[in-house]
Amino acid sequence: MGRGKIEIKRIENANSRQVTFSKRRAGLLKKAQELAILCDAEVAVIIFSNTGKLFEFSSSGMKRTLSRYNKCLNFTETAVTEYKAEKQDTKELDGLKDEIAKLQTKQLRLLGKDLNGLSGKELQLLEQELNEGLSLVKEKKEKLLMEQLEQSRLQEQRAMLENETLRKQVEELRGFFPSTDCSIPTYLEYYPLGKRNPLMNHSAGPDIASDSAIEKGDSDTTLQLGPPIDMYRKRKAPEGGETHSNDSRSQLGLL
Repeated sequence: MGRGKIEIKRIENANSRQVTFSKRRAGLLKKAQELAILCDAEVAVIIFSNTGKLFEFSSSGMKRTLSRYNKCLNFTETAVTEYKAEKQDTKELDGLKDEIAKLQTKQLRLLGKDLNGLSGKELQLLEQELNEGLSLVKEKKEKLLMEQLEQSRLQEQRAMLENETLRKQVEELRGFFPSTDCSIPTYLEYYPLGKRNPLMNHSAGPDIASDSAIEKGDSDTTLQLGPPIDMYRKRKAPEGGETHSNDSRSQLGLL
């Protein structure tokens, strides 16, 4: 007859429990060794008895196996965390894409496009939204125009105040100077635009230019070229007298 199945539960008898532990421990370690040899696997077994005694088996060294186990455990946890984060990001990205698509469709409808498939009620709601938006735009425009008008008024008042201040300053400056009836003639009074300035005529002689400048009363400001006018006239007078005397002498000789 075959061996009957044993109920898997804690053995109450301490002696029986110790015997069973020893037998099964040896069998487990033997199976681990066989598995490592037959399948070229890295196997490690750690056993603690109820008394705290340690039993272990490792095909490649316990520390090496435990280090590899920790690395694999950390990698697995990191991979799971990254997968969850990527999945969450993908979900959020899909939601954002759907929202963008809805907003683009709404924008087209507000522009009067892509109205196919809308019912009469939806079109009425769309018209109401457009009217409300248009009224808000008009209010904003009117408000902006009023602000610009107010700024223009303030600038006008500021300019008027500045002009008044400047006018008062001019009146105060005039009060420091005595009032005289004589007025200083301007350049146009000396040289009208309709007449040519004789001083600018380079072909005229120095005596003509000087005489014309004296006649017009601009002897103080006009640049005189050559010797003074009186010396030029005195020099010409003897020459004229000498010529006259020579002519009279010739006439007497003829007589």
